Amino acid sequence: MQHESMKIPYSAVHPGTEATEIFFYNDCKDVFETLKKGREVLAYDGSFLRTEEIRRVYVTDTNVAALPQVHQFLESIPDSSVSIVLDAGEEAKTFENVLKIVTKAIDAGMTRTSVFTGIGGGVITDMTAMAASLFKRGAGLELVPTTLLAMVDASIGGKTGCDFQNYKNMIGTFYPASRIFMATEFLQFLPEKEYKSGLAEVVKMAMLYAPKLFMILSEQKDAVDRRDPETLMDMVLRSSRSKAAVVERDLMESGERKQLNLGHTFGHALETCAGLGVVTHGDAVAWGCARAMELSCRLGLTEDDSWKNDVFALLERYGWCTEPQHPALSALKLSREETAARLLAAMKNDKKNKDKNICCILQREMNSTVIQDVKDEDILAVLA
Repeated sequence: MQHESMKIPYSAVHPGTEATEIFFYNDCKDVFETLKKGREVLAYDGSFLRTEEIRRVYVTDTNVAALPQVHQFLESIPDSSVSIVLDAGEEAKTFENVLKIVTKAIDAGMTRTSVFTGIGGGVITDMTAMAASLFKRGAGLELVPTTLLAMVDASIGGKTGCDFQNYKNMIGTFYPASRIFMATEFLQFLPEKEYKSGLAEVVKMAMLYAPKLFMILSEQKDAVDRRDPETLMDMVLRSSRSKAAVVERDLMESGERKQLNLGHTFGHALETCAGLGVVTHGDAVAWGCARAMELSCRLGLTEDDSWKNDVFALLERYGWCTEPQHPALSALKLSREETAARLLAAMKNDKKNKDKNICCILQREMNSTVIQDVKDEDILAVLA
């Protein structure tokens, strides 16, 4: 027999910052000069600190640390701050590396008023943010994204995480950065496959929210391919504004923000089945967008195939696969039906799923998006 009951009401858990400020620059040196400048910063405990008083944990990877601008900056940090350089690539996105960052902070005697500063692509920004969210239940966080993917997607919105048991971002938290510094000059140093990977996220944002951005990608491919500085800034600004607006309305991904996963349910399954790091995240998302459009048509969400054809044409123009099965899956040496079943099984681990059906992000047309649970047989039909 129950004796009594009790209820404790809670306000929303504080995400570590009241707001995120995003600063856009052309040159890398301007970012590092800003980091060094004296400026009042709101600490986690509500106090204000001058920039020069803040002890920092700088986190980057071997590729970014090799850039002259970054190397020179890290050599100049004060003795009160520390840096850690991790291996580069998706394979390094592990909980062990998150703990390495935390261990570095503990060994250096950092406190909750210290700031974790991630300088790198999505792998580094995700892991740095996760480490900051876990360290003493929350330290300061600032990010310097250096890849197109990190600028338009990974660094904005507070999602942190690492891969686990070959599944993408299976462990993570929500913890937005207080400040993000973007310099499009970093994009000139990217290997072509990493630049193209980020470009897929730009395509996704264009499909979801930005018709003008879709037009830029379609009509200014030469400028996009040669990384024209003005075009890069235009793409980064338009993509960032779109994502920031969605995150402001739905930080915890309870509704509208799920739209940002367009292409990702299929794409993450591809990354898992091919082996993390075999296919770049962007290439997987581009393929996933094609599969989502095929599924949208199959389910009768579109009036005709015109929007799907426009998307396919753009994806194929930039060299992305739109076929039901990505070439990277051939290494599995399975039949088409067996490969489709393997992809379906991976999709069932997607975080958006709530029951036996898979939650998919689909589209009726540009900027008209549907979040819908889909039966297995319909998904298998667009994968075989």
